[in-house]
Amino acid sequence: MFDAPIILMTTFAVLLLLGVPIGICIAISSLLTIFLALPPDIAMFTVAQRMFSSLDSFTLLAVPFFILSGVIMNMGGIAMRLVNFAKLITGRIPGSLSHTNIGGNMLFGAISGSAIAASTSIGGVMVPMSVRDGYDRAFAAAVNIASAPTGMLIPPTTAFILYALASGGTSVAALFAGGLVSGVLWGLGCMAVTFVIARRRGYRSKQQIEKGTALRVIWQALPSLCLIVVVVGGIVGGVFTAIEGSAVAVVYTAFLTIVVYRTVKFAHMQAILKQTLILTGIIMFLLATSSAMSFAMSITGLPAMIRDFILGVSENPLIVLLIITALLLVIGTFMDIGPAILIFTPILLPIATNLGVHPVHFGIFMVYNLCIGTITPPVGSGLFVGASVAGIRVEKALLPLLPYYLVIIAVLLLITLVPNTTLFLPRAMGLI
Repeated sequence: MFDAPIILMTTFAVLLLLGVPIGICIAISSLLTIFLALPPDIAMFTVAQRMFSSLDSFTLLAVPFFILSGVIMNMGGIAMRLVNFAKLITGRIPGSLSHTNIGGNMLFGAISGSAIAASTSIGGVMVPMSVRDGYDRAFAAAVNIASAPTGMLIPPTTAFILYALASGGTSVAALFAGGLVSGVLWGLGCMAVTFVIARRRGYRSKQQIEKGTALRVIWQALPSLCLIVVVVGGIVGGVFTAIEGSAVAVVYTAFLTIVVYRTVKFAHMQAILKQTLILTGIIMFLLATSSAMSFAMSITGLPAMIRDFILGVSENPLIVLLIITALLLVIGTFMDIGPAILIFTPILLPIATNLGVHPVHFGIFMVYNLCIGTITPPVGSGLFVGASVAGIRVEKALLPLLPYYLVIIAVLLLITLVPNTTLFLPRAMGLI
């Protein structure tokens, strides 16, 4: 049993480096480790039971509904309406097209709940447009990459629902309220960097929205923007639960794209449901295998080893959070945010709460960290997708990304060192 933690992590790392899908990596490494501790028949039964019970949660009903809502929005032509709305707000300020990209990612990411969807839908429009206006392609790519993860923080987002599940019932409404603050701070930080660089380079948009069309642009985007208000406002305000809110999101997006915009036909529903089924199946499989890995970790004593290591360095809450930050940044580069939350929340949350860290604060802090990992090398998925969308090599995007990394980390330190930065809104609303 002494070597079991090493076998677990080594097997997982080797399979991952070989390009095996992460769900399979988790399953094989977990099973191999459990076989060392239990007889094969008992091990198989226990793992199957754990995987099944991990999905037997009423809270998880929100996940497929939010996925379905995002898929409908993606196929409904929402991106360009939000781009035009963001362009209207940014006006004539230096780097207005880059600010539009950031605003579009924040809005579309929040609606779709996916950083990848925001990066491809908004970036696919804004990067070529920026290049035609004289912007450096690598800079335009960096803007898109850096701002894409805001959609995983600005609600509604499944990341906080998964954290609520893994943490044993933390308020989803409180997480949404705090996540809104952290996501907006991330976006504003990116805008600040963009303003400074664009002003120095003289980036100004040659394409402006005519004054006479401003009301039409607002009118076209308003129904999409109302989704955030209706769903998030309803959940945070206690009008309905997160599960009910996810169903409301589906009904709203279906009505919006089929009846109002008329961009989705009933003939498209088969493709929409198929994509939703595939995405839901992937997430549920990751959830189930993550549960098996959590069990494998528990019987090997790995959580206790991690706890003893962290607390052996310091028992100061701020130092502990900084150590956890370094750990999560590494994890986020190679592991999807869903399984990372489910595997490491049961390990790290007790350490933080025993030192007085609020579960809501830790949840926001954890998701923010893992979001950073998606856009950092060596294998951050958001980094590679964003570079692909811009049509450049990843290495070319890294130098322009450096100032964005600095401001994003600065916001992370603010959230870490000043908990009220993200907790003031949930407290003001009486959610915690």
